[in-house]
Amino acid sequence: MRKDSSFPDYIFESSWEVCNKVGGIYTVLSTRAKTLQDMMKDKVFFIGPDCREDLSTPFFVEDSSLFSEWKKFAASNNLLVRIGRWNIPGSPIAILVKFDSFFAEKDQIYGKLWENFQVDSLHAYGDYDEASMFAYATAKVTESFFHFYHLEKSKVIYHGNEWMTGLGILYIRKYLPTVATIFTTHATSIGRSIAGNNKPLYEYFYNYNGDQMARELNMESKQSIEKQTALYVDCFTTVSDITAAECKQLLDKPVDVVLPNGFENNFVPKGSAFTSARLKARKRLLQIANALTGDHFDKDTMIISTSGRYEFRNKGIDVFIESMNRLRHSVSLNHKVVAFLMVPGWVADAREDLVERLRADHEFDTALDNPRITHNLYNFNEDRVLSMMDYLDMHNCKDDQVKVIFIPTYLVGNDAIVNMPYYDVILGNDLCVYPSYYEPWGYTPLESVAFKVPCITTDLAGFGLWANKVKGTYSEIEDGAKVIHRTDSNYSDVVDTIKCTIEKYSHMSAQEVKKCREHADKLSKKALWSKFIAYYETAYDFALKAANKRNEN
Repeated sequence: MRKDSSFPDYIFESSWEVCNKVGGIYTVLSTRAKTLQDMMKDKVFFIGPDCREDLSTPFFVEDSSLFSEWKKFAASNNLLVRIGRWNIPGSPIAILVKFDSFFAEKDQIYGKLWENFQVDSLHAYGDYDEASMFAYATAKVTESFFHFYHLEKSKVIYHGNEWMTGLGILYIRKYLPTVATIFTTHATSIGRSIAGNNKPLYEYFYNYNGDQMARELNMESKQSIEKQTALYVDCFTTVSDITAAECKQLLDKPVDVVLPNGFENNFVPKGSAFTSARLKARKRLLQIANALTGDHFDKDTMIISTSGRYEFRNKGIDVFIESMNRLRHSVSLNHKVVAFLMVPGWVADAREDLVERLRADHEFDTALDNPRITHNLYNFNEDRVLSMMDYLDMHNCKDDQVKVIFIPTYLVGNDAIVNMPYYDVILGNDLCVYPSYYEPWGYTPLESVAFKVPCITTDLAGFGLWANKVKGTYSEIEDGAKVIHRTDSNYSDVVDTIKCTIEKYSHMSAQEVKKCREHADKLSKKALWSKFIAYYETAYDFALKAANKRNEN
């Protein structure tokens, strides 16, 4: 950090995914937390929703000794919070906020939002109200803490992640003007919507008008809160160069700082513990494959996976299935392949017939009915993964050299089938494939290489662009990450490139595979938070100086 740079005394960081594991933002915050906690012990506060007690509990440990006097004061002002530690490396302070009571005031809140910042909430629907009342409650809690502990002369940052925190950022801007504000959009809501509605985002990119597309796609209120927050915040940030271009085009506001997502490799076991964990994961995954399909899988079986949110086109789930389909007809594949789709669907419960087989703990030579899925779904007939596999006649027949297995649940260790958390499972893979069409950053490929698993991704993912930048040209599988050029119209070429890359990997010698894995590990170490936190220091400095200048005028 430069000598003339400013650094905050306190940071309040808000996200829907604090102590609430939903998607990639959880990983961003939870892996960065230790670095911040080491830098400013217990003066960084992560604020999340107190809305899913069943899922929050494993990640949150309440501590009644923390700020007990303020907690009583806040409760007397209708601000109900739970205070404790986020159960992650660094154990930072977390404040979970109740926000239900503010729904009765939402019309007045939205009215003030329009009056002060011209945010249009008239077309709100779905999760807009819930997110906005959480954001409002979070800002009120920060305001209460700020005044109770007399932080007026301290350098304070309020950092909100995604449009869901926009209302809170704007409240802080209005009522706590000395607090410097940062807004990070991890993906623009309108960009994600354009891509998710099967429109060609990239070919006509510079012809798109964000407000016009918001009207067409019924996204006006989300576009409005995101755009106005970007306009009024002290420091507007995003996670990659590709999303920075998206912000400029669709939100009419260039970002001030790009904050690439790092990783904390203390999640990764070392030495003999790594080898043991990898063998354990492979054994479990191959047990599941055998119990479902009745086929035999030896130690040379290639295990491949994709994972992430169930965004069928945006995450490239369609491309993954099609590439596995073409691979099963390959004459050049040197090993059997089991490919896992670890994508949470509308899951009901674990398949009891599969649970019984796994409990028996011996090898089977007959398949279960529908040997493609590990859990029951509420929407078997409408599920897009199974529908595409039906269309391609992919049924995991015993003589298929490629089996594709759908694990439609969050892997947190208690799903009754895998019974291992995601980070314990991923290191059992030989390759991971993330052929994203829309991916502002892409934590899954970074996690993959951090666990020494080479991956395949695209240059429409922020991570893919970053890997290319590190190499200076297109990264190849020998570098630890194969980055494929993807456009609106080269779907089939991407599928074939994935197929050919897997065929190539299947023919590599043990020494060649070892080098690929070493290069994956080296690539991941270039994205450690110890290196990427410098971008945040730049954003903090930018925000604090912008707030000072604003308050001088």
